[in-house]
Amino acid sequence: MATSFFGIISIYEFVKGKVEGMEHLRCVVERITYQNEENGYAVIKCLAKGFNDLVTVVGNMPDVHVGSVLYLGGTWRINGKYGRQFQMETFEETLPATVYGIEKYLGSGLVKGIGPKFAKRIVQKFGKDTLEVIETDPDKLLEVYGIGQTRVNRIKKSWQEQKEIKNIMLFLQGHDVSTSHATKIYKTYGDKSIEVVQENPYRLADDIWGIGFKTADTIATKLGFGHEKYVRLRSGMLYTLNQLSDDGHCYATRDMLLKTGAEMLDVEDSLLSMALDEMIRAEDVIIEDIPVKEEEVPKEKAIYLPPFYYSEVGVARRLNDILHNTGGIRINPEGLPQRIQQKTGMRYDEVQMQGIMAAVTSKILVLTGGPGTGKTTTTLGIITAFREAGASILLAAPTGRAAKRLSEATGMEAKTIHRMLEAKPPEGYKRNDENPLEGDVLIVDECSMIDIMLMYNLLKAIPDTMTVILVGDIDQLPSVGAGNVLRDIIDSGCFPVVRLTRIFRQAQASRIIMNAHRINHGKMPDISNGKQTDFFFIDMDKEAQKRGIKQDDTALLSEEAAKEIVALVGSKLPRYYRIPPREIQVLTPMQRGVVGATSLNQSLQAAINPGDMGLKRGGFLFKAQDKVMQIRNNYDKDVYNGDIGVVGSVDMEDRSLVVIFDGREVEYDASELDELVLAYATTIHKSQGSEYPIVVMPVLMTHFVMLQRNLIYTGITRAKKVLVMVGTKKALAYAVRNVVVQKRNTMLKERLQRLQERSQ
Repeated sequence: MATSFFGIISIYEFVKGKVEGMEHLRCVVERITYQNEENGYAVIKCLAKGFNDLVTVVGNMPDVHVGSVLYLGGTWRINGKYGRQFQMETFEETLPATVYGIEKYLGSGLVKGIGPKFAKRIVQKFGKDTLEVIETDPDKLLEVYGIGQTRVNRIKKSWQEQKEIKNIMLFLQGHDVSTSHATKIYKTYGDKSIEVVQENPYRLADDIWGIGFKTADTIATKLGFGHEKYVRLRSGMLYTLNQLSDDGHCYATRDMLLKTGAEMLDVEDSLLSMALDEMIRAEDVIIEDIPVKEEEVPKEKAIYLPPFYYSEVGVARRLNDILHNTGGIRINPEGLPQRIQQKTGMRYDEVQMQGIMAAVTSKILVLTGGPGTGKTTTTLGIITAFREAGASILLAAPTGRAAKRLSEATGMEAKTIHRMLEAKPPEGYKRNDENPLEGDVLIVDECSMIDIMLMYNLLKAIPDTMTVILVGDIDQLPSVGAGNVLRDIIDSGCFPVVRLTRIFRQAQASRIIMNAHRINHGKMPDISNGKQTDFFFIDMDKEAQKRGIKQDDTALLSEEAAKEIVALVGSKLPRYYRIPPREIQVLTPMQRGVVGATSLNQSLQAAINPGDMGLKRGGFLFKAQDKVMQIRNNYDKDVYNGDIGVVGSVDMEDRSLVVIFDGREVEYDASELDELVLAYATTIHKSQGSEYPIVVMPVLMTHFVMLQRNLIYTGITRAKKVLVMVGTKKALAYAVRNVVVQKRNTMLKERLQRLQERSQ
């Protein structure tokens, strides 16, 4: 047997029998009750020598699996809630020596290609020699019924990876790196993992999604990297800029970056300032003056990460080039209004017709308006006008759901921007300035969602001769990514903008639409309920009175609200409207808290999709039929941040699952599951561009830091047929009044204005 793998695997330094007062336990892991993959803390049930019943063990046990044979040091304690437990302090793992242990070990799914069924057959065939066979002569597995060459090859590959990764895991876990992060490091660097980490652990933050500066900094400290070393200061400032971009900022002021960075890194400003100057010289960041109106005011410096700088400059330049290009399709406006109304059979009001005429006479047009104001009707009129002239029209939207809605509304093919640009990793987008899109007109819906980088990539692929129509609701939340693109374009005053404000009669019948407009104008919505309404308000203050809860007890009130939401989604609404629970979407202002997305997802999953057969990752258990959301752009899989799907199947043997996104199957390995979260509940920010038949939305004072008018407005307008708000009047009134929205650091508006001045 190969001693490098089959000898005792020591994860923590352990000297048997020399720790005073410590007891020892030799056991086989039967069940993992809880496991936190970030810090390695686990609660496990073990079959231990000398005990008739399963023993509960708690402690930090990274990478422990069902079937693992452990030799533990620690102490017994009595937990008031859970009874007698063994508190693990030292931990050794050996490979199983008994037939029973080997079967448990292989059946855990640790080795791809072997699940419980094949583990049983293999062990029945080879007994105690099983691990020796897999290690030295794996082709003998072909003698086992049901195992073919394909499966043997998969087992060989997985076994080899387990051997290689084990040494790397041991090194990394010795420096407080979690199992999930260690797996990612191994996947990125392979057998060079230890070398890379020892040389510069801060590379992890640059190269690997999901590993941030703080994790890299912890590893670096363990490895003895100096507190004031340049690589640490550089990585810390890049991390700070990335964090700011997550909040929507394209740049940080120099003062802001140095102040935030110095506090986080615990170093002197002067030292950080010198490091920043070196980063500017090396072009790790780009510096630019922030324009000010009064010359006597000292100019502040903007510090950009290069992708955001070039994207902002590029968006301004491309919009200016398209606007001033005299080529492209020409339409004679004479008699056009009558012909469009005749062809569509619709009567357009003055502003809508103004929008149609502006579209056919301008190179770039922004069409904005709230729900029920006729954006779709006006867009159809624009399409009709261009079609009459024989123009080739392209339709796009930022998300799959928004593209699908646009397609249904127009009867034409609409693509996501990513698919239109033919995203192809690692090269990027196949459609670009060298291989532009083909067509005369591009209409892009839900433009408030488009961040600065996506807009730049889109504009690069648009020929100067193309007409561009940008459609969106300016009062919704801005993009999740950096920038405030649609608002900056409108505020620049450089482009024609048509605002639709009239709410049409058929839309006036919807209280969802009318209340959205009331909120947008700073008025309290109509929450009188009634059988014929599509907008319901469950007043938790009244519910609290019924249940004997004080109204100022926000914690208990939130718990009751969470129970009410689970009851609504799990039984009440599906029974009344005769739809499955998965068609009901819970939208909440925040991730954290009892009525936050994370906690609600676990409660809703337990109610809607019970059971414990699935794959665990990042605190979630993913099971067949779970509703899930992708939380990062993955160009390899062609799935993007915010895409919602359903888990079609889970393969416990291969440690993988398949998610169905709009009828398309996408496979995820267990190590990739941190790209997914449960999506029974999601934040309002993540719901942008989507519509759902029924929306349930908590609005409570526990969310007060997020309660803003545009957030509540965005949440309400996601509901297509029914909205149920669960909250308090105080929280709703607070949100309606609160129009103080965080300003985003962008200079797109100023860049557009400067280019316009030069063009005149």
